[in-house]
Formats: sequence, C-alpha cells, structure tokens
Amino acid sequence: MLRPWKTVLNIELGSNKSVFQQIADGLIAEIMKGRLKPGMSLPGSRILAEDIGVNRKTVVLAYEQLIAEGWLEAFYKKGTFISEKLPKQKTRRNPRNEASISALKNFSFTAYHPGIPKDIPTDIPLIVFNDGLPDVKLAPLDELARAYKRIFQQKARWRMLGYANERGEERLRLAVARMLGMDRALNFNVNQICITRGSQMALYLTAQVLVKPGDFVAIENPGYRPAYDVFKHAGAVMLPVGLDEHGIDVEKLEQLCKLQPIKAVYVTPQHQFPSTRSMKADRRLQLLNLSNQYGFAIVEDDYDHDYHFGLRSLQPLASYETAHNVIYISSLSKLIAPAVRIGYVAGPEDFIDSLAALRMTIDRQGDPVMEHAVAELMEEGLVNKHAKRALAVYRARRALMAKYLDLYMKDLANYELPEGGLAFWLVFKKPQNTNQLAEQLLKNGVQVISTERFSFDEQPLNALRLGYASLEAEEMERGIRLIAALLG
Repeated sequence: MLRPWKTVLNIELGSNKSVFQQIADGLIAEIMKGRLKPGMSLPGSRILAEDIGVNRKTVVLAYEQLIAEGWLEAFYKKGTFISEKLPKQKTRRNPRNEASISALKNFSFTAYHPGIPKDIPTDIPLIVFNDGLPDVKLAPLDELARAYKRIFQQKARWRMLGYANERGEERLRLAVARMLGMDRALNFNVNQICITRGSQMALYLTAQVLVKPGDFVAIENPGYRPAYDVFKHAGAVMLPVGLDEHGIDVEKLEQLCKLQPIKAVYVTPQHQFPSTRSMKADRRLQLLNLSNQYGFAIVEDDYDHDYHFGLRSLQPLASYETAHNVIYISSLSKLIAPAVRIGYVAGPEDFIDSLAALRMTIDRQGDPVMEHAVAELMEEGLVNKHAKRALAVYRARRALMAKYLDLYMKDLANYELPEGGLAFWLVFKKPQNTNQLAEQLLKNGVQVISTERFSFDEQPLNALRLGYASLEAEEMERGIRLIAALLG
C-alpha cells in the first residue's frame, strides 16, 4: 500500500454545501488531479477530522458516501484507500504551457473564424462603417417595450411560458403574411411561414433542409459570405457566379446547369450584397425561367426590402407567377433593430414543415412574448410608420454620404448612388488590399469591413462596402476624410 496522503482540503463552514459533501467533493477533485492515486491510503477518520477541524462523524459520512460511489475502498483493520479499480489520472499540468495545452486536445473540431477584428482599440473613438445596419436610435423601442410589458401582464400570460409552436406564434405569422401580401405582392398563408431568430438562422435551416452533401449550389460572386458558409457547411459544392450591371450572370449560370445538376441558387436581388445594385425585371424573369427549366430552387434573401429610395420597391422574385421554386427569406431585425431577433422563411408548406421540424432540434422555439409584442406593433401600423420615418432619415443620410464621397473620394474611387439599402459600394481606381487598409484605419479610429471575404474565387475586389445609416454628419465626414487620406 502507498503512504498516507497529506491533507489539502479547504472547508467553508458558511457554505450552502454541507461539510461532508465538501469533504467528499474535495477528495474526488484530488483523485481527478492525480494527487490521490489508486491504492493510496487515506488518514483515519479521527485524524482527518482533527486536521480540518470538524466532527469525526462528518468525515465518516463522507468516507461512507465515497465508498458507496466506488471512489474508496475500506479494509477491516487496515483502513480506507483510494479504489484500485479507478484508472490512473495524469498529473495536472500548467495550463499556460502551450505544450501541455496541445497534449490535452484529444479530439478534433472544426474551427470557425468570425472574419472581424478581434482587438479593437478602446482609447480611440471609433467611427464604424458597418455593412449596412440600421440606426438603432430610430427604432420604436418605447412602443415595443410597452407592448412587451402589456402582453406579459395579461391574465393569460402563463400560456406563453410553456412550449409554443416551433413555427412561431400564429399571431406574428399572420401579421407577416398580411405585410407580405400588402407590401410585397406575396401570397403566403400562415402554414407557409416559419419564424426564426433572425435571417441567419433562416438561412442555416434552409440550407440544411434543401442541400445534401455533394449537391451543387450557385451563389453570386462577390456575395454574402455567411450564406456561402451555411451552404458549404451543409455539404454543398459551391459554384460562384459573377455579376454584371443587371445582377447575376444568367448566361454563365445556364452553362453551369448544362454541366451538372444545380440544386439551388442563392441571390440577393433587391439590393445585391455587397454591390447594392438592384436586379432588373428582365434578369429576374430570365432567372426564374432557368429555375423552371433546370429544376433548381432559388433562395431569395430580401434582407432590407423596406429601404428602397425609388418611387416604389421592386417586387420580390417570389411574387412572380412563374416563381414555382422560390424560397423567400427576410427579417424584421433590420426593420426594427438587429437585437430583435426575428427573421422568417416562406415557401411551400411541406418544405416549411420539414424546416420547422429541424428547427426543433437546435432551438425549440423563439420568444413568444416578443413575437406577440412585434405582432401588436404590426397590427397597429406602428412598424409601417417607423419604416416610412426611418426611410426619410436614411434618404437624407444617403445624400450626405454622397456629398462627402464627392468631396474626398471622387479621384480615388468609383461609386454610384445606391437605389436602396444602407451602404455604398466603392471600387478603388488603384489596387488596394482591403485587409491592410482596414488594419491601418482601425489604428486611426475608423472601422471598415475588409471585402476580401466577399470574394469566393480569391480574386481581389479592390473595393469597400461602407454602411452609412448609423453615422451622424460629423462622423461621416471625418471617416471619409481619413479613408481618403490613407488612400492618397
């Protein structure tokens, strides 16, 4: 038998955990660390009790518990020992030692990278040109908070605290269906809509249901990297398709269709991401015709439909009579606020049934109270009112952004006044590595998103997408001036 172990136990008499349980847990921890090895003898109950200042019966109780659990063994007239049946534990290593960290990695995993700066200086005020997010200061937060509180205080609130419909609250799905019918000429019933926690979840679920490993999926290039990632993670073979001034290159897409069966095509026709251009009617009809001819699904991501500055918004692909294979994805997060995680998928009822079943495996449901609150704002017309008010603000900020670009960037980049959306797309006249540019700007208090990640064929885009909706005039001008200074 091995020699007795020197006691190293910390007992907190004021703890919520009983003393005998603290002793038992402390001994288990020492066994797992490798300090107490199989066959090692423990102090007698009287000795250990005196050592740590507790009643002997407390130690006896802890020993009996650990014997019952198989951690210890007791032998008549010999004492109590660590069970010989336990596997030997490795001596604890210093977690700061890189070699020991590597040795502890006994399983492999897929490493994901956010693609955004990790270290952002806190001593310099940041001017953030995001990828086109709304200004949360304009959001109807007071109205939403009142609706949320009112719903939570109603007599039947207990009904919302259990499990709800995995498709989302019917009240919200009905409100979304009405909005889609009135504003976007879309004819979906409540059973053809599934509410999700934002459009990214909607994309993920769609990709998982639609794609099998080895399926071919075409995507706009440059395009929305998170969409590319979800299809690729679903096992799709990704086929980047270039753009022209009208949208995705349908001739190139048809060539691909002739070479292999295309399962799906992902597009952002309202305001193409990242270029901001709107797909015109002729290109939309060509794309729909190809979908019907070759039998591929179209995943239409209408991420900011409400922010269009023309006389009227172009109607979604899903609204066309020939849109037989379109899955429509959109969100209320950009319309209200990004923190309000409400997106949705609309499509054939059997597809939505399958998508909702998958949703249950990763997220049983959304937030029923929030969904009712948002539905109430939609029913009362407050969401539509907010959209119109915000659009007027963004129209003015778009004009201001164009003014500063003309003032500081006209000789450095080409750009157009976007028909809609909350960002400008600048193509530099001289080659620029946007990764390096983003790092340099960050040191000067300006944050931009490197656009290298928007390219799916490793070709440099030599461009920047600059969101303007959340910036005040002074921030906007200073930010553009600093970008111009670095480029010059």
